[in-house]
Amino acid sequence: MIVRGGRTSGANGASPELAGLADTVLQPGFVGVEVPDWLRRRLAEGLGGVALYSRNLVDSEQIKALTAALRAENPDVVIATDEEAGDVTRLEARTGSSRPGNLALGAVDDPALTERVAREIGLDLAAAGITLNYAPVVDVNSDLDNPVVGTRAFGADPRLVARHARAWVTGLQSAGVAACAKHFPGHGATAVDSHDDLPTVAYSAEELAATTLPPYRAAVEAGVRAVMTGHLLVPAYDPDHPATMSGRILAGLLREELGFDGLIVTDGVEMPSVAERYGVTGAAVRALAAGADAICVGGERKGPGVVGFMRNAIMGAVADGTLPEERLADAAARVRRLAAWSAERRRAAGETGPAGEPAGLDAARRALRVRGGGLPLPAAPQVIEFVSETNIAVDRATPWGVAAPLAALLPGTTALRLGSGDPVPPPDGRPLVIVVRDAHRHAWVTDRLGALLSRRPDAIVVEMGLPGPATPGATHITTHGATAASGRAAAELLSGRRGT
Repeated sequence: MIVRGGRTSGANGASPELAGLADTVLQPGFVGVEVPDWLRRRLAEGLGGVALYSRNLVDSEQIKALTAALRAENPDVVIATDEEAGDVTRLEARTGSSRPGNLALGAVDDPALTERVAREIGLDLAAAGITLNYAPVVDVNSDLDNPVVGTRAFGADPRLVARHARAWVTGLQSAGVAACAKHFPGHGATAVDSHDDLPTVAYSAEELAATTLPPYRAAVEAGVRAVMTGHLLVPAYDPDHPATMSGRILAGLLREELGFDGLIVTDGVEMPSVAERYGVTGAAVRALAAGADAICVGGERKGPGVVGFMRNAIMGAVADGTLPEERLADAAARVRRLAAWSAERRRAAGETGPAGEPAGLDAARRALRVRGGGLPLPAAPQVIEFVSETNIAVDRATPWGVAAPLAALLPGTTALRLGSGDPVPPPDGRPLVIVVRDAHRHAWVTDRLGALLSRRPDAIVVEMGLPGPATPGATHITTHGATAASGRAAAELLSGRRGT
C-alpha cells in the first residue's frame, strides 16, 4: 500500500477519495430509455452527472421514471439535457417543439415574452426531474454562413442577444433548473461547425468585447449557474489552445474578467474538433486543468468503457502532476454546489405549473414576418418542401414543415418533400407554397427555388430557417425557425384559419 498525505492509496496510487472526485466531474450519456446496469453501478459509486439526449426520452411519464431511477442510485446526481426549444429540442424531439426558438424570440424582441417562454421550459424540465439545461445559446450570429448557430441564436445584434440572454436565464432558473450559457466565448463569428473541425474566431480582444462577450456579461449578471465552453480557437486570448482547454480564456477571461463563479461545463469532448487533436481523455484532462468543472461526453461516444477510461485518465493526470488535485477538488465542489442549488430551488418552487395560456404559439405567431400579399390562400395548395441538411445538434427525426398543419386547416392540401437528388415535378394549377430552410446556405435549394419561381412567380415562399440577404417570391413568409409552433403559425396565416 502507498500512503500519501495521510491517505491510504491502492497499488496504482489512486485513493477512493480521488476516484470519487474524478467520478463527480463526469457527465456521460448512454443508450436506451431505461438506466442500464453499468450506469447504475457507476452512479452508486459516485458518478456526478448524466446527460440525456433525445434517444433517451419518449414522453413525460417515461422521462420522470428515468430521472427517478437515476436519483435512486445517486440522489445528488446532476441530470442534464440540451432543451433549447426551437429547432434543438429533446423533450419534444418526436413531435417538434411547441415553442419557437431563440431567433423567433429575438425577432419579436419582447424580453418579458422570452422570460415567460423560458420559465415554461424550466417548469417542464423541473417536472421531468432535470437539474441542468445546456441552454440558452447566447452566441451572436454575426456570420450568415455559420453552419451550427443559425436559428439557435437570438440574432446578430449583441445588445439584443444580451437582453434576451438575461431574460431566458432568469425565466428558466425561476423554475429551479440551472441555465447554461453557451458556447463561450462565442461561436457566432465562424463559418466552421465545431462538431466537425476547430473554428478560429479572428476577432481582436476589442472586437470580442464589443460583440461576443456582452451576452455572457448579461448572463453572468442574471446569475446564470453554468457556462458551456466552445471548441474554438481564439488567438486574441490564446493562439495555441481551444477555449475549452485554455486557462487564459476560462480562468482569465471568464472567471477573472467576467466574474463568473458558477459551473464551467465543456461542450462534448468527443467532438472531432478536439478529440482528433487530443483524444477524448486528453481533451477532458486538459479542460479540467484549464479551469473546466464538468466534462460533457456521450453525444456520439457513449457506453460503460468511456466513463472508465475518462476516470482513469483523470486520476492518472493527478498522479503525474498534469492535473493538480486541488483543481479537481474545486471542480467537483462546483458540481455539488450546482446540484444543491437546484434541489433547494426546486423544493422552494414546489409543483407549480405554468400560469395562463402557454406562450409558445403566441410567440410563434408574433415572430412571423410577411412581405407581399395574396393571403390567405384562395384554395387548398400544392406544397413543395425542400429538405436541406441541418447541423448535428438538430435531431434528424424531429418533424418540421408547413404541409402537415396546413392540410389540417385546408383539407385537400397536397405535399411533396424533395432532397437535393430528387427531380422537381412541374407545379399544377393550384396555389403553390414552397417551403425552405436556410435556403441561402444551400446552392441546390436556391437554384430550384429560382427555377420554380420563374415558372410560378405567384408562389408563396416560406423560409423556416435563418433568413438570407434576399427574400425571393412575390409573397415571402419568414418564421424564424422550423418548430411545430412555427409551422402551425405559418399554416394559420396561409389558410386564414386557426385550429383548436
